Amino acid sequence: MEIILIKDIPGLGFKDEVVNVKNGYGRNYIIPQGLGVLANKSNSKVLEENLKQTVKKQEEILKEAQKLSKKIGNLVLDFKLKSGSDDKVFGSITTAQIAKLLSEKGIEINKKNISILTKVNAVGEYDVDLKIHKDITHPIKINVTGDVSSKKKSKKIKKEEDVVKDDNKNVKNSGESKDQDITSK
Repeated sequence: MEIILIKDIPGLGFKDEVVNVKNGYGRNYIIPQGLGVLANKSNSKVLEENLKQTVKKQEEILKEAQKLSKKIGNLVLDFKLKSGSDDKVFGSITTAQIAKLLSEKGIEINKKNISILTKVNAVGEYDVDLKIHKDITHPIKINVTGDVSSKKKSKKIKKEEDVVKDDNKNVKNSGESKDQDITSK
């Protein structure tokens, strides 16, 4: 089903764009929510007319997106994760974490417009694409560093050692009391 989007939908498309969606998604969500209309002949003519009228606005929006792309430049985001001795990381980096770090740097991008190109499962550099505008996708890099923690005795082992020590004390104390009982008789 072809839908003409009335509003930007992160992860799907931008305003005045024609997108293909599944029938149920279009009929049950996009159209009732007012996010899009069916792409039939009359709506397509209306879209063409609107695009002709809004060419100047679209150029301004495109220029803003290009400015944002230049502002981002060759940005490298640093993440520090716990890692094992073989540089494999515990956990992963999500698009939400990237969006949060970008917003801290003054760059507002929806997490659905961020795509991590490879799985982040080890220390190193990874490529990420930011979809700023329907025509502009800007690549950035994320640098994942590891934090190898020193191996410590686990609490369970320490507790077992304490229990053994307590048991040894109890054995010694119980032996002394038997000796005292025998000598006192």
